[in-house]
Amino acid sequence: MLSAFILREQGIKVTPMCFFSYFFNCEKARLFAEEAGFKLRKEDFSKEHLKIIKNPRFGRGSGMNPCIDCHLLMIKKAGQIMRREGYDFVVTGEVLGQRPFSQNKQALELIERKAGLKGRIVRPLSLKLLAKTVPEKKGLIKREWFYDIKGRSRKPQLALAKRFKIKNIPSPAGGCILTDPVFSQRLKELFELKKNFNGSDIELIKSGRVFFKNNLLIVVARNESECKELIKKRKRGDLVLEPHSFPGPAVLVRRIKKSSRQEMIDCGIKLLLDYTKNAPEDPVVRILPFPKSC
Repeated sequence: MLSAFILREQGIKVTPMCFFSYFFNCEKARLFAEEAGFKLRKEDFSKEHLKIIKNPRFGRGSGMNPCIDCHLLMIKKAGQIMRREGYDFVVTGEVLGQRPFSQNKQALELIERKAGLKGRIVRPLSLKLLAKTVPEKKGLIKREWFYDIKGRSRKPQLALAKRFKIKNIPSPAGGCILTDPVFSQRLKELFELKKNFNGSDIELIKSGRVFFKNNLLIVVARNESECKELIKKRKRGDLVLEPHSFPGPAVLVRRIKKSSRQEMIDCGIKLLLDYTKNAPEDPVVRILPFPKSC
């Protein structure tokens, strides 16, 4: 956000770009663009991103987050767009040393090199602490426009946000669910059982109570909203169970490996009853029919 304002203040045309995948969206970027009067460009890289989640070249952070691989993929794609559409350079909001794993000097240099963009990435918030860029050498930008911010403190950025009158300041967390310890554990278990998991599997384990039992993935809804979401997220071959004669949660059962339909029903009903308060002695549970239109 700050980088876009800094460049626009100097008369540079800026196109903010947000990449989205199964693990994060563009909602914060959309709100910022609307507030600031920028036209946001959204790029879906879900399938490419999923590949590096499964096999990151440069390791992971504290959860399942392959931050360097992820950032490198975004920068590569931004570089391709830059060349194809005639932009002069790529800009990021990175701050030297703010994130120890992905924003140390070695990581920043690695990303430039691997992306084939050496000298063409401009980091306005820390530019004065970094090597001279190609746009500077060409006279497109001047070093004195920029800053020498480093470290994890956000005080300099907050001061800049105040100067630019930015009202909706996002939290330091990036909004990537891969850093969440609960979701990361779910994803690890899924990966151990199903190496070729896909976007549908990821969407399923994002909410509810998630269980891996007898080669099955089972999700128990925690509220009415999640009950509706489970029904939307099912695919052919899944079973959705719901109470018929008593109040309780909906349950979705998906095969990970070979399992019989009866095993799916039995495991689903057991968990449904486990999470039902005051279940009757003779509960009636129904299997929702799969829509013909799906």
